[in-house]
Amino acid sequence: MRVIAGSLRGHRLECPSGLALRPTSDRLKESLFNILAPCVEGSRFLDLFSGSGSIGLEAYSRGAGRVVVVEKEASALRCLQGNLKRCRAEEEIFVLAFSVPLALKKLSGQGDRFDIIFLDPPYQEDKLYKETLTGIDCGLLVSPDGMVIAEHPAKKALPDVCGSLHCYRRHRVGDSCLSFYRLGLDPPSTSQ
Repeated sequence: MRVIAGSLRGHRLECPSGLALRPTSDRLKESLFNILAPCVEGSRFLDLFSGSGSIGLEAYSRGAGRVVVVEKEASALRCLQGNLKRCRAEEEIFVLAFSVPLALKKLSGQGDRFDIIFLDPPYQEDKLYKETLTGIDCGLLVSPDGMVIAEHPAKKALPDVCGSLHCYRRHRVGDSCLSFYRLGLDPPSTSQ
């Protein structure tokens, strides 16, 4: 794994070994950030189920104004903190070492709003997708013009609507899919 573009371009990232983690591939990450390109610079970016921190570091490298990453698993958290140190970003990226539901409550209680929220729960944990989307919606964490992106297996369909979040786009890369949500929009389009 590596940072693909921006100020940290080319930095190698470690991934925790021996865990049931499935890091976002460089190919999928590149597709994601090609889609997000006009929106990242200066944005408030939240990376949930962060794992190694790859997505948050990519957002920071591409000019996000504020990046918050959430990871509770101890081994993944050590790896994430090592990657932040390796990239000299440990003072720039805010780490919440909590479960995602607790982090969402904490951020909501502080009145935080994000322009881009990315979530990539363990693929085998089906219920985490809807619970997390509901928590984001109920916590009013996405800014009015913001978006929520869920990475999931292409074979697993996520809901078109979750509270006030409406899926407006799906983008498939190999066996994975990115579902894009905004507040109250039309049905999704699909791209390959």
